Amino acid sequence: MSAPDPARWADIAFEDRMSTVEFRVGERAHISVDSEVCRSCTTRACVTACPADLFAPTADGGILFNYEQCFECGTCYQVCDAEGAITWTYPDGGHGVVFRHG
Repeated sequence: MSAPDPARWADIAFEDRMSTVEFRVGERAHISVDSEVCRSCTTRACVTACPADLFAPTADGGILFNYEQCFECGTCYQVCDAEGAITWTYPDGGHGVVFRHG
């Protein structure tokens, strides 16, 4: 099996690349966000760092999160400064993101 050629994707629009992603949504969210903890956050790093743009600040200072289209990259968990704000686990078997190549 040969290594993927990154140049192959260079001229393909982001939206077209995303069409190769399948989300198998489970009933249980694999990421949960504690909005109470988020209210004291000043950086909102998860909002800017999430490559899928799934975090949204609320008017009351909390954060809304949509797990259904999550890439499961863990970026939000890594950049979060507030202890306990984000809980990340693997999706249940047979669920989650599936990247198709070809």
